[in-house]
Amino acid sequence: MTFFPKIRSNTPGALNLQVGTEPSPGYRLKRVRGRGGFAEVWEADAPDGQMVALKFMPSSNAATTAREIRTLQSFLVMDHPHLIKHNAVWSLPGYIVINMELAEATLLDLMLVYQNELGQQLEPAMLGLYMWQVADALDFLNARKHLLDGRKVGFQHGDVKPSNILLLGDTAKLTDHGLATPTHGSRTPCPEQGTPAYAAPEAFIGYYSEQSDQYSLAVTYFVLRTGLLPFPPPPNDPSISYLRPMADMSPLPEAERPALLRALSAVPQSRFPTCKDFMTAVLKALKLKAVRDDDTSAWKIVKDDKPDSPRPGSSPNISLAPSPSGVYRRRDVT
Repeated sequence: MTFFPKIRSNTPGALNLQVGTEPSPGYRLKRVRGRGGFAEVWEADAPDGQMVALKFMPSSNAATTAREIRTLQSFLVMDHPHLIKHNAVWSLPGYIVINMELAEATLLDLMLVYQNELGQQLEPAMLGLYMWQVADALDFLNARKHLLDGRKVGFQHGDVKPSNILLLGDTAKLTDHGLATPTHGSRTPCPEQGTPAYAAPEAFIGYYSEQSDQYSLAVTYFVLRTGLLPFPPPPNDPSISYLRPMADMSPLPEAERPALLRALSAVPQSRFPTCKDFMTAVLKALKLKAVRDDDTSAWKIVKDDKPDSPRPGSSPNISLAPSPSGVYRRRDVT
């Protein structure tokens, strides 16, 4: 579990977040599950007896609170298998509260288990499955087909990183999309939020492109694949004149570098059209591909031994592990 300092509202009379607190009737806080730069997440009992995650975001401005709740409410109707489900949103003195489904861990947690306990990096096929799932969620989120104030918009997540990818069994789900920025075109002014080490260059000068999340996804992949950032971290408060150095691809296998370099281009239009296009190129470099039986079934990662030109006797779907289905499944980590 990854922790930042406690996140507390400075609003007079704000709710006191501690074990046993009842933030709303029927809810009781049990333990902190994580902290980020802008919020704190607690495991809590819900009125129906289920366990949920309650995210507390400090808020002291009534106008800002109303606007943020309106945006957050647009996510309540979103249904995607790789977005964390938002069950309800409400406000309390000093906080906006989001009721979300409870996950087991983050992808960052899993990476640290592999590094610290197993002495190795995440297995490429397992990472490929999780990252494909997140790419699928981002393409859904980015598409301008979501209704907000009677208008169809897309959303740039704005903070894609390992700690914002939650794990529920073999399923990765993107969280923190409540801070997403609605987009109406190819260039959208963006607030000063997110994590600078993962942010696209255009975010430093105040706007998101349609490929900003893809850039962050590429940084996330590099970190989870190698345990390193592809470039030195930016200053804590980078100015609009900040220029990020070229990415150092040397820790990455050579076959994967072209896809990463394209997704990490400083020019948004030079990146891939979609996040799944980026992950398709990464998987191809690993001789893997993502498949599913139909539009409602789960994604699988299988070996792709099919060359660009078919050769006699080749088999495109060879399993990654001894399994009659040819499906790659994550092994348990204890």
